[in-house]
Amino acid sequence: MGGRTLNTIRVLRWLGIAVLVIGYSVLAHQAHQSPQQGNLGAALAIAPALLIALVLAWRSSQRALMLVAVSLVLAALWAGWPALTQHSEVIFWLQYMGIHLLLLIMFGRTLLAGNQPLCTRLAEIVHTRLTPEQEVYTRQITFAWTLFFAAMASAATVLFFLAPRAVWSVFAHFLTLPLIVLMFVAEDWVRRRALPDLQH
Repeated sequence: MGGRTLNTIRVLRWLGIAVLVIGYSVLAHQAHQSPQQGNLGAALAIAPALLIALVLAWRSSQRALMLVAVSLVLAALWAGWPALTQHSEVIFWLQYMGIHLLLLIMFGRTLLAGNQPLCTRLAEIVHTRLTPEQEVYTRQITFAWTLFFAAMASAATVLFFLAPRAVWSVFAHFLTLPLIVLMFVAEDWVRRRALPDLQH
């Protein structure tokens, strides 16, 4: 009974996350379609970064100081709200680029000489020891993910500056997550053929 309840809670949690992600994407896309919805666009644009900042501030050992810093940021946002409502699409783009460039750097810097590729490090957590063939493969996959995030950031930038806003919005809000999932599926397919003896 306990196991079934736990499974139900997990399913409900994932459903809740899915609803939030889809709902956010729909509202953000709607805000892009109508310049009159500047307040909605600005609120949605800053909400993810603000939420992360609040969580980090609350969990920080310097909680009081961090909360004061967040409060100052909120005051600055309030003062600059009219400008934010007029340029919310730029905030969306900067947020999108920031996430993908951060991931690109996170993967890419581990490919530099003297560093262990990120996917190699993650594979060692699961498999403890890797064969030379597996180490080569995990390095190649780290490079593939680096290229993936570079391609996503580049595509988003080209669409933002050269395509209609609706096209950029569809790419950013509706295609990004499926493309990441597709990348995981493709990597799994390649890994099972490149390393058939590995416990997947």
